[in-house]
This record gives sequence, structure tokens and C-alpha cells, in this order.
Amino acid sequence: MDEKTQKHLLNALYSIPHGVIKMSNDIPGLVETSTNLAVVETKGKNVNIVTSQRSPVASENVDITNMVSSVLKLAGAEISYGDGYPGWAPDIHSDILKVFKSTFTKMYGKEPEVTAIHAGLECGIIKEKYPNMDMISFGPTMRDVHSPAEKLQISTVPEFYNQLKTVLKNIPAK
Repeated sequence: MDEKTQKHLLNALYSIPHGVIKMSNDIPGLVETSTNLAVVETKGKNVNIVTSQRSPVASENVDITNMVSSVLKLAGAEISYGDGYPGWAPDIHSDILKVFKSTFTKMYGKEPEVTAIHAGLECGIIKEKYPNMDMISFGPTMRDVHSPAEKLQISTVPEFYNQLKTVLKNIPAK
């Protein structure tokens, strides 16, 4: 790689936004929009740079994708896009969430810990096809998800399964 190309590459890598871009206005402490420089690899005479953008707000995702693309275009890169993963913004006023919370409290004698995460979920894919569907995401306890150390806490599976059956029996009629 010639010196000019090296400088363009290093300047682009240094300039690409990376990390949290915006926090949620609705859920304190929740990252809403982020980007990360995921992979830099050489293949023959090419350097492939892979980035990942996430946001439940489609316009925010487009904006951060355009920002990253602009940096790379200024460095002379050719840009291509993958399919990505649609965002999903949880509804804290959801009827199904109310059912989940009330049945959990009745079943286990305690309030459930309701949080949101900044990650791609299948809910985004489903919401694209059924935009009016009321949905929540919950499951057994998992650690180090999508890493070689990923673990499922087996003792939490029966609680999750029983909660799922109870919620399904109590879905609000619309």
C-alpha cells in the first residue's frame, strides 16, 4: 500500500464515529443510537471496513449510516450496504406489558425488572410486517450474549416458560 493510501485509510479509521451517538429521551440510561467500527481486514489489495449502526428510530439509523459513509467516501472508499437489522422501540405504555407486569407480580410475589436494551431483536423484523402489533420481549437470563462465553441460566427457564403461558392466556382483546 502506498503512503498516500495509508494516510487516507488511517485518517478514515480515526475519523469514523464509534460508540454512543444519542441517548433515549424516553428511557433514562438507554442508548438510542450507536455505531461501531466492527472489522478492518485486508483481502489482497483491498481493505474491507465493516461498521454497524443501531437505533430503534429509522431516521437516526439512516443519519448515522450516512455520517459513517461520508467519512469513508471522503477517503475515496467504495461503499456497499448490508441488510442491517430493523430497530424496535419498546412501548412503555403497552397493554401486553401491563399484563406481563401484573401476572408476574401475582405469580412470583415481586415486581418484575423491566428494562430496555440497545440491541437488535426479532421484534424489529416482526414490527416491520405487523406495525400495529403490541409486543414485548422477555426471556430467561442470558449472559455474554453473542460471544464465545454466551451462557443461559437454565434455572430461569421454567420461570420464563410459566410466565409466557400465563401472559398468552391473558392477552387483552382488541
